Amino acid sequence: MDSAPRAASPGISCMTLTIALSGMDTATETALRAAFAGANAQLGEPFLLVAESDAEHVIVDMDSMYGPMSWLRLHAAGKQIVGLTSAPRVQTHFRLGRPFDDNAMAALLREIAAMQDIVLGTQIPTRAPDVPAAAAAVTPVAVAREAEIPQAVPEDASAVPTVEPEVTIPGPEDVLDTAPAAEPEQPAAPEDAAVAPEPEPEPEPERALPFATWIDAGVLRGRRRYRRETGPTLWLDFDVQQYHGPTTLKPLSQYFDGPIERDAIESVDDATWSREAQASGAPQPLLRLVWLGGLLAGNGTLAPEHDPDARYQLNKWPQTEREYPRHFRIATAMMKGPATLDEIIKASGLPSDEVVRFVNANLATGYAEPLVEATEAVDEPARTGGFFSRLRRR
Repeated sequence: MDSAPRAASPGISCMTLTIALSGMDTATETALRAAFAGANAQLGEPFLLVAESDAEHVIVDMDSMYGPMSWLRLHAAGKQIVGLTSAPRVQTHFRLGRPFDDNAMAALLREIAAMQDIVLGTQIPTRAPDVPAAAAAVTPVAVAREAEIPQAVPEDASAVPTVEPEVTIPGPEDVLDTAPAAEPEQPAAPEDAAVAPEPEPEPEPERALPFATWIDAGVLRGRRRYRRETGPTLWLDFDVQQYHGPTTLKPLSQYFDGPIERDAIESVDDATWSREAQASGAPQPLLRLVWLGGLLAGNGTLAPEHDPDARYQLNKWPQTEREYPRHFRIATAMMKGPATLDEIIKASGLPSDEVVRFVNANLATGYAEPLVEATEAVDEPARTGGFFSRLRRR
C-alpha cells in the first residue's frame, strides 16, 4: 500500500483546501489577507479563501474580545480552528503566532495540508556548494511552477532528475520540519518540530471566557450561581432562561470585566435554589444580561461580525431607558426606519461610541437587525448567532 503523502501542484487539485477568517477586527483581517495571498502564491496557490460556512479551516483571533465566542461556535460546528494569538499555546487545532508574516502563514498552510497528506513546497533552501545535485532532486512546488516556461530537454533525460509539479516524498516529517536536520540518521523527537507541533487533543469549552460568552454560548445547563467578592450573587437558570438578582443592570457591570473559568458559574442543588434564589429577587429574562454584555463589549466599536456601513433598524423597544435615559433618543431614531450608524448618530445627537454600544447591545439580543436587501438574502443569509439568537427565532 502506498502511504506516501500526495503533493499539491499548480492546476492540479488533489484535495480542496479551504480557509476562512473570523472573530477579528478589520485591521487584523486585512493583514491576514495580505499574508495569506503572499504565502499562498509561494506554495502554488493550493488554498482558497472562502466564506466561513464553506471553509474547513477557520483562522480566529483568540486575542480579540469576540474570538472566544467565535471559537465556541465554530468548534460546535465541527470546523478545524487556527488560533491567532501571541500566547505560546492555544486550545485550537492549529496556531498562528502573533506577529505574523508571509513565511509564518506559509508554514501554517503547509502544516494544514500535511494533516491531509498533501505536501506543499517551500522556497529553494540555501545549500552548501558541496551538496550533490541529486540531493536537490525534490524541487519545491514554487520552483516547479517555472516548468510552465518552455525549457530545453537534454538528450539523455534519464540522467537528469525530472522536475514535476507533483512530487512524492518519503513522509510528512520532511515538510513539518522545514529546517535541515543536523543528524538525518536519527529520527527527530516530536518536540524538535518547531513549525508544526503535534496536534493537541480536541478542545472542550472549559477555558476562561468572558461572562457574556458563557451566558450566550448555549454550553451551560441547569441552575447555577455566580458570585464575586463584591456585588450581588446571580442565580442563573439556563433551562428556563431566567435569573434572580438585582432589578437594575448597572451594578452588574463589574461581572463583565475580564474572563472567568467555567467552574466560577457553579451548579447548585434544588434545595439551595429554593431557599436562596427567590430571596435574591423576582425572576428576570436572562436576555437582559446578554443585552448588558453587548453594551459593554467592544469599547464603543461595532461588533466585528457586522458591517459598519450597513443600515440597522430597531424592531423591539428595550426596557432599560430608566437606567440609561439617553438611550431613549437612540431608540427613537432607530424605530423610525433602517439607518446607517452615521445617520443614527446625527438623528440622536449623541456621541458615536454611545450609539454604537447601544446598537451592539440590541444586535446581541435580536432587538435590532441589519437590513438585508432582497438580492442579498439568497447569497448571504443573516447571521445565525449564538444560543439566544436561535431561541428568538423559534
